[in-house]
Amino acid sequence: QVRLTESGGGSVQAGGSLRLSCRASGYTRNIGWFRQAPGKGREGVAAIAMSDGSPFYAGTVMGRFTISRDNYNTAYLQMTRLKPEDTAMYYCAAGSPERLLNSDGYNSWGQGTQVTVNT
Repeated sequence: QVRLTESGGGSVQAGGSLRLSCRASGYTRNIGWFRQAPGKGREGVAAIAMSDGSPFYAGTVMGRFTISRDNYNTAYLQMTRLKPEDTAMYYCAAGSPERLLNSDGYNSWGQGTQVTVNT
């Protein structure tokens, strides 16, 4: 298992942007971003295959969020045109799941970073 370190959360006005980072302590096949709002279940937001950078997105963020990675085991989630409903704790995860936006199969999780979008 790898250790994951997240950064980049914060508070922003609706329509604004934030970039989250997830640094893995070693190589991982995939990194996924998930979010959980109070009283709601965990939602897969985006994922990336670290070998070739293939991205995957949930429909709720398609066209607004962009996932990318560098050559140093770090994945980024660029979030634009943020909406109040994007407010949640965001977690990154590493592993080899069958379905990249499903939390099953990820075996390492970060500590979470809060994203708050104000009206």
